[in-house]
Amino acid sequence: MVNIAVLVKQVPDTNSKIQIVGDRVDLSSVKMEISPYDEFAVENALQHKESEGGTVTAITVGNDGADKVLKGVKALGVDNIVRLDYDGYMDSNGLQSVLADEIKSGGYDVVYCGKSAADTGAGSTGPGIAERLGWGSISNATEIKFGEGLMVTSPAEGGDAIASLSLPAVVSCDKGSIKVRKSNVKGIMMAKRAQVDVKSVSPPSPTITIVSEVMPPAKPAGKKYEGAQSAQTVAQLLRDEANVI
Repeated sequence: MVNIAVLVKQVPDTNSKIQIVGDRVDLSSVKMEISPYDEFAVENALQHKESEGGTVTAITVGNDGADKVLKGVKALGVDNIVRLDYDGYMDSNGLQSVLADEIKSGGYDVVYCGKSAADTGAGSTGPGIAERLGWGSISNATEIKFGEGLMVTSPAEGGDAIASLSLPAVVSCDKGSIKVRKSNVKGIMMAKRAQVDVKSVSPPSPTITIVSEVMPPAKPAGKKYEGAQSAQTVAQLLRDEANVI
């Protein structure tokens, strides 16, 4: 019986229009959802449970707005949902520290997470937690076979690498060929009544401070050419400016 943790994060919908108010991103009117790669982590965690038995606990860090993400994965079949209560900015050191403490106290055997979050794209959470725990770690997992340990496939130069990973371990998940399950009506109704286990945390003082946030520069206007007489000009631009030929 395996005690499995899966880390999930609430992020802005990737189709949302981001606004800057003052010198900060304003997320007050932005739709929030689970970070896409975390969906693959949840699916792998559930498949591990189905293969070897045990329980799956989803863990997130945030305020009560993040409960929606937890109840969403509860509807998929996660057994327990835990929120480490914190409202505000937390740097990677603080985030990894509070998660590592929770994983250690929870007695977990394996941790699954997305390879990176859709909002930051840092990809440091899984390896950082493994470093703090002294566990083995592998990133960009596209296929996992379960047993006493794990057989993990991940991209490598010229193909794929297959690694044997002993537990306890942290696995950061990529898409691969895995198909993410969808919640049904029964699961959704049960998840609505589910109790979130809320725990207070005290992260270390931040070592990084965000000074300001700005939108990326606007893309330059496109160029349009018509007629056969423009072919030489277009070819030159594709070669010299676009670097595609």
